[in-house]
Amino acid sequence: MLMAKPQWGYWCECWTEDLAEGTAPELRASFDAHSAPQADRWVAVALRTISPALDADASDEAWGWLYEGRVETRRALLRMQPCTVSVTHADTRITWMIRPALFLPLAHRQGIELPACAYDFKPRQSD
Repeated sequence: MLMAKPQWGYWCECWTEDLAEGTAPELRASFDAHSAPQADRWVAVALRTISPALDADASDEAWGWLYEGRVETRRALLRMQPCTVSVTHADTRITWMIRPALFLPLAHRQGIELPACAYDFKPRQSD
């Protein structure tokens, strides 16, 4: 069996932080992008999706990045530099972080079959 080689890509995360409470940021989503366009598109889709719900200042921040900042983000990603995009809505800061990552293949993964350990995790019941 041939082992796949490690592949460069981008690890993307979305964090929220309650500025009024001063609590630690919370991870909301993550995504493994295999190209710079895929990574910045993940942020762009999220910003376009939430922009109607944002206050005026946060919406301006979002659209400012979409129209002007996105190009700089893409250039930085192509240079394999980490990037951060943030908007602040009321007391909540939403931050997308993108950083280069070397993705290692799973030695025991075959085709689309998940490794055996994937079935050890059970969803938690919500209260």
